Amino acid sequence: MTAPATDPQPDPRLDPRLGLTVVHRRYVPYSHAHYAGDLVDGAYLLALFGDVATEICIRTDGDEGLFASYADVQFVAPVRAGDVLEVVAEVVRVGTRSRDLRLVARIVCRGQPDRSPSAAEVLDPPVDAVTAVGTVVVPVTAS
Repeated sequence: MTAPATDPQPDPRLDPRLGLTVVHRRYVPYSHAHYAGDLVDGAYLLALFGDVATEICIRTDGDEGLFASYADVQFVAPVRAGDVLEVVAEVVRVGTRSRDLRLVARIVCRGQPDRSPSAAEVLDPPVDAVTAVGTVVVPVTAS
């Protein structure tokens, strides 16, 4: 007599949510300049990470979710008013209620006020300004 078949546990490496990427782009208005040289504070960038993380949670779980923590936040280049940012979140781990995200904010265009008040250029390649890993949580009842 053979043992009854059991459903094997799914391989978490095959979770279709892994690798899901969300990209937002945003112009940084001069009203957000916080420091000399039209520099923008780091909290502005963390808020943008929250926006892409919210969309990730909606797409993966049908709920806005909540940020639980950030790890390894690195401010590697200054962000200035007049920049255009590309903010990217990618799902790199899926737990029962948590998802780890790789986050990056890149400067894709930069204002050039030294040339003229409205001058700007496309940065090729873009410049990574902030990187981080974040953990979001979603309710157990999310789909």
